[in-house]
Amino acid sequence: MAIQIKNKDEIEKMRLACRITAGAHQVVEKLICPGVTTRELDKAAEAYIRSQGAMPSFLGYKLHPDLPGFDGSICTSVNEAVIHGIPSNRVLKEGDIISVDIGAYIDGFHGDAARTHAVGKVSDEAQRLIDVTKGSFFAGMQFAKKDCFLHQICGAIQNYVESNGFSVVREYIGHGVGRDLHESPEIPNYKPPGRGPKLAPGMCLAIEPMVNVGTWQIETDRNDFWTVTTKDKKLSAHYENTVLITDGEPDILTLY
Repeated sequence: MAIQIKNKDEIEKMRLACRITAGAHQVVEKLICPGVTTRELDKAAEAYIRSQGAMPSFLGYKLHPDLPGFDGSICTSVNEAVIHGIPSNRVLKEGDIISVDIGAYIDGFHGDAARTHAVGKVSDEAQRLIDVTKGSFFAGMQFAKKDCFLHQICGAIQNYVESNGFSVVREYIGHGVGRDLHESPEIPNYKPPGRGPKLAPGMCLAIEPMVNVGTWQIETDRNDFWTVTTKDKKLSAHYENTVLITDGEPDILTLY
């Protein structure tokens, strides 16, 4: 499928969806502490998104018609959970880390962003994982410019992560975003074969490093069909923004 190039009006709609997504992250971030449940975070995010006239992008989302829709407005992935953690009555405790992925849909367009947060005081390794994951995103941003090739973003993320002693998830990747939550192109967090497409102004990309302390291998919970965890049960972190390719520097629409 061809990569969608957004026009001026579509970009403004993307900006709105992304501002709401970023605002929901700010609401959630203020609530993260020992003792809060992931369901409480979910309800707060949903209330904010709806208050802005938008809808949660993830609520009821289906990976496959035969599987259950996602039971939450945001993804709350704790410790070894990489992505797609379902909000529940799980109580966060001191030393946990939690990856929060949020999407907002308004006026026909989606915003998409993820962050990993420390819950209280965490181990040095956990904090370094969070920092490296975020840093790998910005390493990729050096190449999120017109006339660069997609593989340059992917390779920069991989090099940054692996040079810091961590691994990048292979089975889940970033993607284009706009009218659909998941559009072309696919954006691995490792250098794929070939150069991939040349970047052009108007492309909107959800770039999202998923980084593990141990092996890059993952597995999906056989009970809920959603929660993805590291195979070795070591920690994982996630950092994502919706990025607009421009004539100059990348415009990170969900940054706050």
